[in-house]
Amino acid sequence: MKEIVYRNRLIIVFVMTSLIIVSSLLLAYLIRFDFSIPATYWPRFAALLPAVLAIKLVVFWQFGCFRGWWRYVSMPDLIQIIKANFLGSLIFLFYAVAVYRLEQIPRTVLFLDGIFCFIAVGGVRFATRAFREQYLPLRQGTELRQARLLIVGAGDAGQLIAREIRSNPQLDLDVLGFIDDDPVKKKGIFQGLNVLGSQFDLKKIINERGIDEIIIAIPSASGKVIKAIVERCRECKVKFRILPGVGELIDGRVSIQQIRDVDLNDLLGRESIFLDEAQIKDYLQGKRVLVTGAGGSIGSEICRQVARFKPQKLILFENSETPLFLIEQELIQKFPHLPIVSIIGDVRNRSRVNVIFDEQMPQVVFHAAAYKHVPMMENNPAEAVNNNINGTRLLADAADNIGVEKFVMVSTDKAVRPTNIMGTTKRVAEMYVQALNLKSKTNFVTTRFGNVLGSNGSVIPTFKEQIAKGGPVTVTHSEVTRFFMTIPEATQLVLQAGSMGSGGEIYLFDMGDAVKIQFLAEELIRLSGFQPHEDIEIVYSGLRPGEKLYEELLLDDEGVLPTLHHKICIAQSQTQAYAELLAMIEALVDAAKALDLPAVKEKLQQLVPEYCPAVNKPLAKAIPHPSTVMNQ
Repeated sequence: MKEIVYRNRLIIVFVMTSLIIVSSLLLAYLIRFDFSIPATYWPRFAALLPAVLAIKLVVFWQFGCFRGWWRYVSMPDLIQIIKANFLGSLIFLFYAVAVYRLEQIPRTVLFLDGIFCFIAVGGVRFATRAFREQYLPLRQGTELRQARLLIVGAGDAGQLIAREIRSNPQLDLDVLGFIDDDPVKKKGIFQGLNVLGSQFDLKKIINERGIDEIIIAIPSASGKVIKAIVERCRECKVKFRILPGVGELIDGRVSIQQIRDVDLNDLLGRESIFLDEAQIKDYLQGKRVLVTGAGGSIGSEICRQVARFKPQKLILFENSETPLFLIEQELIQKFPHLPIVSIIGDVRNRSRVNVIFDEQMPQVVFHAAAYKHVPMMENNPAEAVNNNINGTRLLADAADNIGVEKFVMVSTDKAVRPTNIMGTTKRVAEMYVQALNLKSKTNFVTTRFGNVLGSNGSVIPTFKEQIAKGGPVTVTHSEVTRFFMTIPEATQLVLQAGSMGSGGEIYLFDMGDAVKIQFLAEELIRLSGFQPHEDIEIVYSGLRPGEKLYEELLLDDEGVLPTLHHKICIAQSQTQAYAELLAMIEALVDAAKALDLPAVKEKLQQLVPEYCPAVNKPLAKAIPHPSTVMNQ
């Protein structure tokens, strides 16, 4: 039966609209004459029927009133119906005046006909949608018990989610209402659902109404707010999910498909980023853009973000075959019209780098290729120098030689007062591009930020793997803290900083508050459905070689200048003379190639006087958390 209706849907809509048009004119006559139409008016009524049908059906067709699906009718559809009905009634009026000079056609009938036709055409559509979305009593209570759902947030996002759930019965969810802290929305009704209270009433409402699931639909909420809501949900043992933040909803669309489980990104509460997309578009659209380290966590996300701004060509430069293949295939699928050039190569190979720049002639370069793992670079200092310093030098020189417009280098907070090889090499790379900027037409810009949540080899994937194995989760030290950003946030700010830089700047990102690694471990355990120190043990292994308890973003001699973007500022860093710096770097690279490790460390110390190697002795035995000891 349903298939027959779908197949003949246009005919059914056409017939029903015709009946509505005829009925509206008839009802207008009946109302005008108190439901007793004089016999002398019936011939004129019969003569008007073909005209009103032809006029209104043609107008409704032209306005697309037969093409929409009634179950999805919305305000834009209603506007179209108003326009079509008004124009149809106006043409019908002109017809009545021109042909019959309004003889035996009361003016009231023409007015009422337009009103009744609009009410009926619009009403039947909205009634269909209301029936489908369970607004009508005859449909409620006819099905098995659905999961009872509460939406936290009665704003635009929450209302869109409620509307989508109610229009999709197959989701098997029953939305009971909203929770919202806005006093203006208190006791309000949105999408036919009541605002039942604030988040402080959450536990009471969950218990009283038997809520099965909570959806947090506040894309702009802080981590503190999300954490408070999550804690209340946990106390009530109710399932909870979240709509991603504004940073993830780049295209602005909100859908039930985007709802996911709460993760650490939400609890850390990174403030939403608002980009000056026009400024970014100005320097990326129609340009040849090269990204080094294109297969890495940051590099691949830079590729995704850059692709949105329609560059002329996107060049992916990566040393590892599989990650390069994966990001290439993803971009081809998402941006089929974007020319993509995938190049396997090593930034340490001067000839390869120069050939790539000569052939591809990039106008904008994002340099994200680097060795980043602190303990590993402590054991491989020569490789860290060759990749992070010499690789950057070769790329920067190639960019300078062909006249690249902008070169954006991705750096790290570990370059500030470094205690490890990795941070020191990144600091030297910063110094080189700053010095080269003084004599180059290319604008060299550096971006400096902290750890990125979920990046390859970072602490979060490690913790997840340990939790999946049943523990223990290993934390280096109970007091160790780090700055964290999400991958989309970091890359969006890199693009924004690139649009702002005129050359030589080191841009710092607002990293928010430092976060204890122990907090991350405990929250990840809870989000995995376990209790920290009870179901999953946390042990301390001691700081690893080169690690320190906390990171910084500024050196002592670096001041800060604000920018137009509230999350980006500029470090007032001292720039060394290019010739002197180049000579020292060349001596360092020579020592690294000769694997003279004592000389490598000595020359790094000369280049970066604030470099102070940390002496961290791993604990002889992993120490359990104090609460674990007390419980034994």
